Amino acid sequence: MGDFNLTVILDAIRRAPGGLSRVELAQIVGLSPQTISNISRRLLDQNLIVEAGKEGTGPGKPRTMLRLNPGGMYAVGVHLDPAVLTFVVLDLVGAVVKHSRIKTPSRTDPGSIIDTIAAEIKQLVEESGVDRSKVAGLGVASPGPIDLVEGAVVDPPLLPGWERVPLRDALAEATGLSTILDKDVTSAAVAETWAGGPSGAGSFVFMYMGTGIGCGVVLNDEVIRGTSGNAGEIGHIIVDPDGPLCDCGQRGCVKSSAIPQVLVAQAEAAGVLDGSRAERSAPAVQESFAELCALAYGGNDVAMDILRKSAVLVGRAISAVTNALDVDRVVFGGPFWTCLAPAYLEQIPGIVGENSATRKIHGIEVVGTGVGEDVGAIGAACLVLEHTLAPRSQRLLLEG
Repeated sequence: MGDFNLTVILDAIRRAPGGLSRVELAQIVGLSPQTISNISRRLLDQNLIVEAGKEGTGPGKPRTMLRLNPGGMYAVGVHLDPAVLTFVVLDLVGAVVKHSRIKTPSRTDPGSIIDTIAAEIKQLVEESGVDRSKVAGLGVASPGPIDLVEGAVVDPPLLPGWERVPLRDALAEATGLSTILDKDVTSAAVAETWAGGPSGAGSFVFMYMGTGIGCGVVLNDEVIRGTSGNAGEIGHIIVDPDGPLCDCGQRGCVKSSAIPQVLVAQAEAAGVLDGSRAERSAPAVQESFAELCALAYGGNDVAMDILRKSAVLVGRAISAVTNALDVDRVVFGGPFWTCLAPAYLEQIPGIVGENSATRKIHGIEVVGTGVGEDVGAIGAACLVLEHTLAPRSQRLLLEG
């Protein structure tokens, strides 16, 4: 109970950027002033919070404000995308201390990629200057599906050869850090709740635009993972009944109609991009996709039509999800979002609004992430902070 109350207080302080006094904490969390005082002392002794001056304009003496100590704890995050590996070191308030980004090795065998990740993590922590003893752990954001219990990646569509790879344990052994694995879209949603500001509050879906497309789900400030941790798999929502055949046997799924690989192929078929290039790896697709976007915004009408059509299809998928979940907001992010943002923000808000079942009751905001391009890796690091510091009902269970 004491540990749970500690995390409740820490979470309340975290959610108040200006800090909270002990009196305000008692009012918010419903604990006695003595309990608040005792737990505050523990948190101060652990250097997780600091006393940050006094405030107060009314009667009575000014109150001492409590805020998170950014240097009290750190977390490392890595985002495994088939095209790019992103790494961050976060402090306790979710600010990036150090980050790096490298291409995912063209050899997709797990051993090679795991070795690359472990070496980059070691270098990043050293270059950050962070005391390793204050690093709470490593979070890993991976394409799904995943096995949360085993910490394994289970045959993701765009990572050939990754069949039940025990990524969590392999990286824990290679780095010496306590490691947590979660889906990339879930990690991105966690990042938004921790570091996204207003866009990460309430109920929203996080549309992850990477080598694949998926969504993270947050309802009433709680990240929804589903029975096996694989919520948000929207690749087989049909958005174009007359569209291309998908490997699931249906036509016009998101996966077969709107992911970057498909858009690049459309551009090559239309003569907008050079279709003679033999390289078809995920990093090569990312480069071609960036070229497609540059052509579209540079005045190439065919390239822009390809992006606009994909916006319509993705808008249809989002409408299905928002109607099912009744959320306030759609947040876009991921490594391909920067390229897509101008075309998508021009069209998708209208599509979602027109198709909303609740449009006469409330609007649905469509925005870009408040976290930035590294949202997957930041979310992975936030997994560590969430696991270590956020109040969870499991903390109330008594062991026999």
